Amino acid sequence: MAATLPNKEAPGTPIAVSFPLPRAPQTEIHVQLINTGASLLVFLTTTTPTPSTAAPLGSFVYAMPNRSSPANPLSTPLYNYDATVDFATRLAKVLARKADKPVYVGNSIGFASAGMGGTVEEQMEGFRRCVEVVVGLLEREKESST
Repeated sequence: MAATLPNKEAPGTPIAVSFPLPRAPQTEIHVQLINTGASLLVFLTTTTPTPSTAAPLGSFVYAMPNRSSPANPLSTPLYNYDATVDFATRLAKVLARKADKPVYVGNSIGFASAGMGGTVEEQMEGFRRCVEVVVGLLEREKESST
């Protein structure tokens, strides 16, 4: 995984990384993270070596911490695409809870090229990997700014 971390003088500079989709190393998940300080903006998509069709725009979801029930962040889809809205909503809620700030997630990840065609297990592995990567990037950014 290659990442570029922003310097201290440029808050809100995008961090872009890519990593292979679990069980489908020929498919890459691309993540772009922008930490404005007050909120996070995360975009996710996948690419394959031989693109067959243009990827749809995907979903765009907003989530924020719930002060009265911290374990249950609030969320709303701002742009809804049925195939990606659940993944985007779950990711936005997890990141809002872990980062304790509002999060916007744009998601057009496709699991059709995964080893077994995008089973629930493959989607959960991809989800866990996305959470690990984004949280890791936030921790590295926080360490580099101190």
